[in-house]
Amino acid sequence: MSMIFPDEYKYVGHSRHLPDDNDKRIYFLTKYLIVENCDRDSYSLYEVVHEGDDLLRDVVSLKELASGREVVHYDKELNIKNRALLIEIATDLCKGKVNTVIFTGIDKHLTFVHRPDIEAILDIEIVDVVPPEPSWLSSVVRRLEESGIFGDLTIKFTDNLTDLRRFEGDNTVFPCSSSGLKGKCLDCDIIEDDGALLVGCEISKSLFESRFPGLEYSFVNICPFKSDIFKPSRPFITRCCRSEKSGIVTINGIRGAVVHWGASEFDVTRAIWDLVADIRERDEKEALS
Repeated sequence: MSMIFPDEYKYVGHSRHLPDDNDKRIYFLTKYLIVENCDRDSYSLYEVVHEGDDLLRDVVSLKELASGREVVHYDKELNIKNRALLIEIATDLCKGKVNTVIFTGIDKHLTFVHRPDIEAILDIEIVDVVPPEPSWLSSVVRRLEESGIFGDLTIKFTDNLTDLRRFEGDNTVFPCSSSGLKGKCLDCDIIEDDGALLVGCEISKSLFESRFPGLEYSFVNICPFKSDIFKPSRPFITRCCRSEKSGIVTINGIRGAVVHWGASEFDVTRAIWDLVADIRERDEKEALS
């Protein structure tokens, strides 16, 4: 049986008794019913089918999904819109006979995860460089994640950060002095001799050749589209200095989102939502084909 995790907690009813012949009506939004057995300090979970057109509708059937020792109630109030968090917690708690975890939100509403599936969480890589530390993109994504703006997406993030300090040296040229890297920088230094190591992107390469024509140099490409040091293995978000390349892209056969280096928090949020929608739509089409 696959995981059941209601899309909205408005679909979850909570009662201390089952509908019976005296009153078999139930609220029209209720798809699942949590019955609290107060005398036994236990819970039962039911899937509900009802009929009618009114706010209160007649129950047609109740299917028990879990009860007794199969159900535990998590003892802390959480943001129950954070779906990835709830799945992770439920996965940790569902051991032995336990297959269902009930959660209480900070607004006192209830929801549940039945037979949690950790694979339902989409892992997105944050691809960026350091320094500065923390990475700009990682810092933005983590702050947005903490705000709860990605809660409905059932996603988590993994950092994939390239530390440019491994290239530091007197003969190394970096694009920008604001990074604080040890070496020379295109925006403020003059390169006079052959043999420099340029660490940057295609724009950096063009600038170097324009400023210092004829000099021989080696090049490490850190552009996410042509990187010598990064190849995506999972969905990702990264940034590029060319705004025209922003959007949903495919690199190495993997879908990802690209934002401009000067992107706002709103731009990053929209890019991640668009990426997840793209991936889920593709997954649905593949499942139907």
